[in-house]
Amino acid sequence: MPDAPDVPAFRELSPTMRVDALLSDWKASLGPELDAEARERGLYEKAWEEYLGGDFGFGLWCWHECDRLTNAFRGSVREVTRVLGAGHYLGFSHRRAIAARVPLDKVYRPRKGDMSTPRTDAIVLPGYQLLCVYLVKAASGDRKAQAQYEIALGELEDRRRADPYHRHFETFKSLWDRQLQRASSEGAGPASAPARPVKSP
Repeated sequence: MPDAPDVPAFRELSPTMRVDALLSDWKASLGPELDAEARERGLYEKAWEEYLGGDFGFGLWCWHECDRLTNAFRGSVREVTRVLGAGHYLGFSHRRAIAARVPLDKVYRPRKGDMSTPRTDAIVLPGYQLLCVYLVKAASGDRKAQAQYEIALGELEDRRRADPYHRHFETFKSLWDRQLQRASSEGAGPASAPARPVKSP
């Protein structure tokens, strides 16, 4: 699936620790006279500029921030757009492009009882974003990602009850399936389909 024309050209994917450090500095530089929404908008705009410059690490943060605000506003994308500014909502084409660029070998996945901290070059993802990454990688023919995706899907039912973010993965999966169907009906062929059929949650 080709990227939408508004998706920036990839330059790098900064590790989470670098993204968090810069966001912390930018947050501290915002004036105390700003209200909460103006501070949110100011911080998001700085991250958005970095993402449009090709740093997909900031794109991952914008993705999660959109979903955090969507949860806070009970699913109202209109309210999220009002806070972030017109044209700043991270849509499906952006999410798909970002997910395709995430290097799975650098994703930090703590195991049960793991007390270690991520390396400075690690990418730390919420579970629902990691599911989206697995889906995109599996569709490109990555068999390891396919296996990890199927294992993660098996655990989804328990997690979705406890984690409101997992419904954003289901939205991503629905849009993904719709694009595959559209590409297939237009004669683009099954090149973008996963190596094996992927179970829906």
